[in-house]
Parts: sequence; structure tokens; C-alpha cells
Amino acid sequence: MKPAAIRQIRQLGFPWVTQDPFLFCVHHLDFYPEGNDKLGPDASLAGRNIGNDFEIKDGWRMYHGDTIPGFPAHPHRGFETVTFVLQGLVDHADSNGAAGRYGNGDVQWMTAGSGLQHSEMFPLLKQDEKNTTELFQIWLNLPAASKFVTPTYKMLWSESIPKIILKDNNQKNIEIDLAAGKYLNFTAPSPAPDSWAADPENEVNIWHIKLDENAVWEIPPSIGKVNRSIYFFQGEIITVEGNKIQRNHVLELDGSQEITIENGSKPARLLLLQGKPIGEPVAQYGPFVMNTMTEIQQAFSDYQKTRFGGWPWPRTDVVHGKERGRFARFDNGEEIIK
Repeated sequence: MKPAAIRQIRQLGFPWVTQDPFLFCVHHLDFYPEGNDKLGPDASLAGRNIGNDFEIKDGWRMYHGDTIPGFPAHPHRGFETVTFVLQGLVDHADSNGAAGRYGNGDVQWMTAGSGLQHSEMFPLLKQDEKNTTELFQIWLNLPAASKFVTPTYKMLWSESIPKIILKDNNQKNIEIDLAAGKYLNFTAPSPAPDSWAADPENEVNIWHIKLDENAVWEIPPSIGKVNRSIYFFQGEIITVEGNKIQRNHVLELDGSQEITIENGSKPARLLLLQGKPIGEPVAQYGPFVMNTMTEIQQAFSDYQKTRFGGWPWPRTDVVHGKERGRFARFDNGEEIIK
């Protein structure tokens, strides 16, 4: 008897539920107003829980920022963050002295490894129009053998990320942004070198998919045993192997099967996360992800003692000025300007 193509259907929450080797995924979509001279919102912040503003008020949030939206300096150990920015810009700074500004299709792949502090701020550069910010923040686990690798990050610039445009039998468009993995004859840029995704046998895929109304798309089967999730976050309804699925649901799929998705009468967007499971115990507390609670306690102790190298910046919510374009400066002094 053929196994069910859909293993489970869940409603999306905040954050989104993920499967091994992924730990966490959240979709940020904020319709920020015009920016002010400090690169924050040119609007009143009254009524917001400044420092912990996660409720959507007037279409946007400040998150942990108090002047500029975003996430001021905070530590990580034992996993990776993959930040896939669809709209808007993110300013990066970290405890290794590295920095960057990226967005509008770029992906930052950061391996926290043995321990790193970083800040992720959303500068509102446009003062004469609104500043929409949309991104996926995805946490990808590291196996025990890699949890203490040297922290680093890599930029996957939008110009290097394959944008695949297909047509179905009715000439409807299917568009796929390939941030990780392979699809047909296309291959995404290499991730950070110590990533679980760096080994092709782990079949880690991160795809952002757009479907025209009534488009039909087939997901090919994996080669090995993987966990595969499809997040349906924009649109109205899709039909998957005869099951009608409303927006704001995640489908955990049998990756060994080819699966057909039929879109409804409105354009849809999906996120696919797939990978071979690491299959190790996960101990997580806040920003640290290890294999045991003893290792979590050690992570807190190490951070209290070393601050993972300290913070070499004059402020915790680092931004890089109004005039700066996209760039990346790494801890070895190399700088890329886009």
C-alpha cells in the first residue's frame, strides 16, 4: 500500500513549526511608514511595548528595537541562521567585527558555531515613501561534530540565486527562488562551509515559490530519506493530492513521492524547507541549541565570561548610514560592495 503523500497538516503560528534538521522559521512582513533621520519610522511609537514589540500595530512592529526596528545585539551558539530577505534591507554587525547591508532577494547564511553575537536591524532608508520589509528567518541545526566550529557568515547575493520560471500545461507561471539545494538543472549557491547543507547528500532545500492562479506544479521526489515541509502563507486555497488546504497551513510531506500542487483562483506563495534529519537530541534554551542541557548551561557560562568576543561597536543596534548600499565586510578584512 502506497504511504500517504501528506503526513500531517498544521495551522501556522508564530514561529512556524519545523522538522529536523530545521529548528525555527518565521515570516516577517512589516509595512513600515516613511523613515526619519535616525532611520526609524517617522511615526509615533506611543502605545507600543518598546523593546519587545511583536504585536502588529498599524501594520508593523519594532521587535526589540527602540529607535530602529529589528534585533539589537544578541548571542547564538550551536546552529545557523539563514535570513532570506525578499523586500527591504537588513544591517548586520557581529562580535567578530564583521558587518553588512543586504536585502531585496539576498540571503545571509550565518554559522554561529562556537558562539557569536550579532545584531539585525531594519533601517528605513526611504523618507518619501513607505518601507516594506519581508523576510524569512530560518534556523538550521548543526550536528554535534560541528557545534563548535568557528563562527562565520556567507552572503548569497540575489544576483547569484537562481530564479526559475516555468510554465505548466496551461501556460500558468511557476516561479522558484532557489536559496538552497537543487531543482531540475539548477543549483543554489553554496552555503556556509560548515553547514549541514554543505553536503549535497543531506538534500537541504530552501525554496520560495510563487504560483499563478490555477497553476499546477509538481514537486519531484527526493533521493534519500528527508523531512519536507511546504508552508502555504499567501493565497486562498491549494489542492494537494486531492486535499483542499486553506492559506496559513504547513504540510509535512512524504519526500519520497512526487507530489502535485494545484493552486486556486488567487496567486499563491509557498516556502519549501527540506533536509535529511540530523537525528540527534536537541536541547534548546533561548539563543543556544546544543545536544544536552549540560551543554546549554556551559553555553550560558561561556557567554557570561567571554561575551563571545565582546561587542566592538558603539551601540547594540548598529546601522550603516543612509547612503550606504549593499555590502559585506568579513572578519578577515575582505569587503564586497554590490
